[in-house]
Amino acid sequence: MRRRIPREEYGKLIKRFNPTVWDPDAIIDLAKEVGMEYACLTAKHHDGFCLWDTKQTAFNVMKSPYGKDIIREFADACHRRNFPLGIYYSVVDWHQPNYPNEGRHHEIPSQPADSPDWDKYMDFLKAQVTELCTNYGEVRHWFWDMNVPEYRDPSVNQLIRSRQPNIVINNRGFDEGDFGTPEREYGHDMEKAASGFARHTEACNSVGTQSWGYRKDESYYSTSYLIQSIDNMLSKGANYLLNVGPDGTGRIPDTVVEILREIGSWYGKVREAFDDTVPASELAARNDVSLTRRDNTVYVHLKSPVKADALVLPPFDVLPRKAMLLNTREALECSTDMLPVHWQKEKCFLWIKGLPRNLLDSGETLVIRLDFEGPVKQLTADASEFKG
Repeated sequence: MRRRIPREEYGKLIKRFNPTVWDPDAIIDLAKEVGMEYACLTAKHHDGFCLWDTKQTAFNVMKSPYGKDIIREFADACHRRNFPLGIYYSVVDWHQPNYPNEGRHHEIPSQPADSPDWDKYMDFLKAQVTELCTNYGEVRHWFWDMNVPEYRDPSVNQLIRSRQPNIVINNRGFDEGDFGTPEREYGHDMEKAASGFARHTEACNSVGTQSWGYRKDESYYSTSYLIQSIDNMLSKGANYLLNVGPDGTGRIPDTVVEILREIGSWYGKVREAFDDTVPASELAARNDVSLTRRDNTVYVHLKSPVKADALVLPPFDVLPRKAMLLNTREALECSTDMLPVHWQKEKCFLWIKGLPRNLLDSGETLVIRLDFEGPVKQLTADASEFKG
């Protein structure tokens, strides 16, 4: 798109598509190892190349040297492993001549062989959706992308649901769908979402800063940034879809595997702070922490960089029965004190002490578990009166 490569020239790349070491089971093994709970495979991206045996276009994997249905291989592996399958589908299509490419965002300029016809393109799209929702067993997650014309047609999602009644569908298609999809933490107000999103949300990001697929010369996000981003979204009740791109052989690059395993190591330590919890940041009068809650247990998520080796948590004013840093399982000392550097000097607030100094500068997102004797909401004053 950016280099203005003619469609016919780009289309020749199909003759080089041959991911000989592609192994869906190895992909799922890695996903499970690092704590992921479902997968979403790109069936068709903007370039229009289809990874399944579609009858709607010859620009598909069956006409490549690989010659095997990748969606079939991945779907079968997901079903064998009881790993929920998701499918990504781009509405924009740089190859299909009926799609009205006009050079808008995520589109190529019109091509000499184009015959723009939105109705015909929608027939093509619906036929492909029918194939994907009929021939590959249960699909639990559908990720639309780039409805650039902003065309509305609820019947498209109805078509999906008629074949996949248990599916959830995002909001980038032809109606509002079941969940919102903020990307790279753009497009939503983080402060307004401090206590949770107004609707079901799945944030999405890629391990690479420049691409959502494989890029030879990629710049990767730091692991600490991705962990902070994941914690930020999960603590607000969202899901997090983290994108990786296999290379031309079908292999996940070593750098990406290393990033995923570092994230998985952190996630395994603190996962209980997300499982079966609800967002509870409204309970605290601090903007540099997020809270989640389960019954009488509160989890305090410290945003990087951590400012000090102790944390004052107004308006909490009762000692917990137990305090622990999930990252290390170390017990933490707590007290309720009137502290000199505080704007409510006549009040005692919970002071959590002894955060390990070796972790303060590590960039690792720290999560503290607080277990109280009684219901949390009865232990604290209204946090809003302390917001500065």
